[in-house]
Amino acid sequence: MIKKIGILASYNGSGFETIQKAIIEKKLNAKVVVIITNNTNAGILEKAESYNIPYFIINDKRYPEQNIDDKIARLLLEFGCDYIFLSGFMKKIESNLLNAFPNKIINTHPALLPSIYGGKGMYGRFVHEAVIKNGEKKSGVTIHYVNEVYDEGEIILTKELELDNNETVDSLEDKIKELESVAIVEAFEKLLA
Repeated sequence: MIKKIGILASYNGSGFETIQKAIIEKKLNAKVVVIITNNTNAGILEKAESYNIPYFIINDKRYPEQNIDDKIARLLLEFGCDYIFLSGFMKKIESNLLNAFPNKIINTHPALLPSIYGGKGMYGRFVHEAVIKNGEKKSGVTIHYVNEVYDEGEIILTKELELDNNETVDSLEDKIKELESVAIVEAFEKLLA
């Protein structure tokens, strides 16, 4: 049976594109059924339109005085999502969303967890800058379930890579993005098996 995936994204949703490509190439027996963003100008909105996927913009500005997480949870339930993937979603996931989808919300982190490179404020380039500043010899990608604490959910899989002696933040970011694409597909292959 085809599993339904909901996407939460704040910007361009490159992780979503990875999943969508794997679905089109028949690597994943799944379908992205809904995309939700908290950013009116998110690049993922155009992608959602181009793939004809329903999308919603849900944030405090649009829905003042309403519980945003509750609204998101109800929408994801309405679309019958089996899994939720966070594709650069820059908002903490609250308990009502976690309770509605226990061990079904998946995130990708651009470093090896558990480590000092996880937690609040540790995302994107901030992670790579810290890894290089500390002279690490390796880094990688962690795909994990989301829980109440940033980057502390159960790990689904990790992929690691060695850093070059002359590694820069940009070169590391490029390598991690490439590795992330592989890791996301492998994690979903594992989950959907």
